[in-house]
Amino acid sequence: MSLFTIADFHLSLGTDKPMDVFKGWDNYVDRLKSNWESLVTDNDTVVIAGDISWAMKLIETEKDFGFIDSLKGTKILLKGNHDYWWETQSKINRWLSEKGFDSIKILFNNSFEVEDYVICGTRGWLIDCSTDEDRHILEREQGRLRLSLESAKDSDKEPVVFLHYPPIYGNQVQDRMIEIMSEYGVKKCYYGHIHGKNMIKGAFNGSYKDIEFRLVSCDALGFMPKLVR
Repeated sequence: MSLFTIADFHLSLGTDKPMDVFKGWDNYVDRLKSNWESLVTDNDTVVIAGDISWAMKLIETEKDFGFIDSLKGTKILLKGNHDYWWETQSKINRWLSEKGFDSIKILFNNSFEVEDYVICGTRGWLIDCSTDEDRHILEREQGRLRLSLESAKDSDKEPVVFLHYPPIYGNQVQDRMIEIMSEYGVKKCYYGHIHGKNMIKGAFNGSYKDIEFRLVSCDALGFMPKLVR
């Protein structure tokens, strides 16, 4: 069994918002499926770190989730900034069960043990919060990250964190989010959200305060899931 991750599918199989209009995203769904099937087995787990579907409502995601469910392995999903369809965890889990999408799990204020790791995470938020609303959202996301890590504290496995928003970008650092990870002994953090050649250049891939950070957005990875272990 192996653990992989990737972010930012931006699927629109049931809606009219194609990503193929962007440079480098041509035929990306087929490329993603081909790469996935060449690498991931039914015994593996893949964390998809947000921006999963362009659908506005949960009922509109069926084709997108059908595609995800058809891919090999167990898929663990967390929320991205464009996942407007996201409802309560109980509603999503009930809908997944009703549709028979049994290979999909939701990461939200909880954690999952996979091999030598316990998977934790949350959406995150902007690094530079200039408004009271943004600061409030960031504080809420910090609380959700703590809840996720707290749910894993009795595990004897290593916690690894998955975020949608980067906690570091360029010379900006979201200190409190990193402090929470350090408090719980996190050594690996994977994030998405960053797209395009110029933006990807500014992404931080390296070690900061003894935590390894890696960008795993689809286009940054060439639509190939990244091996965590």
